[in-house]
Amino acid sequence: MKKMFRFLPAFIIIATSFALAQGSPPTTPPQPAPQQKLPTVQQRVEVTTTRLPEDPEEDPAPIEVFTGEELSGRGTRDLRTALSSAIGVEIAPGGDAGPASSVPDFWGLKEFDAFLLVVDGVPWGGAFNPALTTLDLNDIERIEVLRGPAPVTYGATSFVGVIHVVHKDAASPDRSLTLHGGTYGSGGGSFATPIPFFGDWASRLSIDGERVGFRDDRTEYRRGHGLWRVARKPVEEKRTWFNVDVNWLDQNPASPRVRDGLTLSPQNPVDTNYNPQDTFLDDHRFTGMLGFDRKVGGALWSTTGSVSHSRQDIYRGFLTTLDDADPDVPDAHGIKERIHLTDVYLDSHLSWKLPRAVTFLAGADYQHGTGNAEGADFDYFVHRNGSFEEAFPVPRPDVLDVTINDHRDFFGPYASVEWQPLDRLRFDAGIRLNVTHENRKDADPGAETSSEFSQTNVRASGSIGAIFTAWQQNQDSLSLYVNYRDTFKPAAIDFGIGENEGGGDGESTILKPETSRSVEGGIKSRFWNRRIEWEASGFFMDFSNLVVATVDADGNPHLENAGAEHFKGFETGVALFLSHDVIARANYSYHDAIFTDFTQIFDPGVETQLAGKRIEMSAHNLAAAGLYYTPIHGFLGGVSMNYTGSRFLNKRNTALAEGFATVDLSAGYRTPRWEIRVDARNIADRRDPVAESELGDSQYYLMSNLRVEGSFTVHF
Repeated sequence: MKKMFRFLPAFIIIATSFALAQGSPPTTPPQPAPQQKLPTVQQRVEVTTTRLPEDPEEDPAPIEVFTGEELSGRGTRDLRTALSSAIGVEIAPGGDAGPASSVPDFWGLKEFDAFLLVVDGVPWGGAFNPALTTLDLNDIERIEVLRGPAPVTYGATSFVGVIHVVHKDAASPDRSLTLHGGTYGSGGGSFATPIPFFGDWASRLSIDGERVGFRDDRTEYRRGHGLWRVARKPVEEKRTWFNVDVNWLDQNPASPRVRDGLTLSPQNPVDTNYNPQDTFLDDHRFTGMLGFDRKVGGALWSTTGSVSHSRQDIYRGFLTTLDDADPDVPDAHGIKERIHLTDVYLDSHLSWKLPRAVTFLAGADYQHGTGNAEGADFDYFVHRNGSFEEAFPVPRPDVLDVTINDHRDFFGPYASVEWQPLDRLRFDAGIRLNVTHENRKDADPGAETSSEFSQTNVRASGSIGAIFTAWQQNQDSLSLYVNYRDTFKPAAIDFGIGENEGGGDGESTILKPETSRSVEGGIKSRFWNRRIEWEASGFFMDFSNLVVATVDADGNPHLENAGAEHFKGFETGVALFLSHDVIARANYSYHDAIFTDFTQIFDPGVETQLAGKRIEMSAHNLAAAGLYYTPIHGFLGGVSMNYTGSRFLNKRNTALAEGFATVDLSAGYRTPRWEIRVDARNIADRRDPVAESELGDSQYYLMSNLRVEGSFTVHF
């Protein structure tokens, strides 16, 4: 019966889609409508909020669109650089997932799983966590950034933000080759080209590979990626498409620095690696995606599906004590683990353009995730300088007898409506019924323990919003908007061998779902023939059951629900698209994220109420500014600055880290056929703590070191 429950929603959607599809050729997701030619600025569209092409200025939610052309002009190669000018967003490089990963911060919440990552319309990571390490930013059309909870069309997935990466269409004629190299032995290349296909079909292939080194001892990653896109040439609104994405990633991870009291310990030098020799964090992922659009009566019917399989191999460790004096007490704890993740995603919906300026959308989606982990943990000795002694070899377990098996199924019908009763007034509303089921089995033969847990949740979520254009003249306008969102999400799981999830007493369990209610309002405006875009917004969010990392009485890490929290803030930003190929952006955000009811045991037998304390690693102040000159022919250059304000390193708010700023510079020369450039990141070489480890107690990952990279690109 449990297996039938897991796959029944997928069967319903597939059967319905098949029945409707009989007798007509299928098609791919709708492409943006033909873009209006503006004197200085390319018109932007987004599909994140409604799955239909929208002008971000007309949507009652804060969303930014960064075109591939702009990102290329900035020399973007990673998520932090790509979103360095995004309002209210901070991207910390690295983290527990390895040096190829990152930890985003939206609305003052810095969690690797609190946001939604979407790639070409498909949640990237499925029913588990965002697959940030396998995100590839080569050959992209645009990145859409939505602040706040995900829309009802994406289900139980996000509370604070959505990052949607859209690759170039299969019919794109662009051909390019890029070679790059830089500090610490980094280097690689990428190639993208259309590939002739038969009949009315077009295809495009993009491949890339790189090695990225770091100043940290024994830290690097090597990546190979390929994406093949195939699409049938559109006939009216009929499209069919499929993608194949293959990602190969091998990482040698760094170690976070340990906090000793109120500061990072001087016994723990910067760039020292306490992982065992030959450690690895490898992730090999394959994804197949397909979809179609077609007319069904008076509606546009769209269906998207994907299947992904990932194999992760892990061998790593963390310090457990700063005391290097007792030769009989191990200094660190390690794990060796294999994790197999399988994700299935399916969405099918119909949209109607109805009389009286009404757009109605109804559909359902289904996510299935199967995760199987097997591993073993061990203790080992390592000196504070990162060296090892031959007398104390590091164990490398051959028998992986501890197992975790987790199955997740998220299903939900949804509906949304847009109504524009007046030319300057629009209302949006959406509702969704979330049906989620999770079954987890843990077994540890060595400890003679095993457990099985199951949890089913049925809960509605929804949103309502309105936007009013108070002033409009030609292409310029000023609009006011407000929205309310009620959001639900099952808790994350991290498959940590040797950890307790939700217990803290040696027992695992399935954590309670996270929920939130938020209100947001703001201003969107465009001036000077859309050469200037300015927005400002404020938000309030009440959060329940936030999943946080902590340790039990024996010092073992585990996850638990953190009672209640409150988030509020203000965000504003301006973008100037000036003549002569100049783009300038600047923004400022104030975030206040606090616990409102959460008790935790820090000292044996003593509970501490954290109400009123700021959530750790959440900065009050964020700011960014950038100026870029990227002509079609001639010298190019740019400068950008990102500021992160002071933040507490711990929940009790006793260890305060000072604010810091990073500066990036770029310079080069380009013609319509080729480009040569040099990019320098973090030129002041700031190494401040930017993300907290959920695996090492009181340990923090630092800002990446100064990097300099040269690249050469040719278009043909």
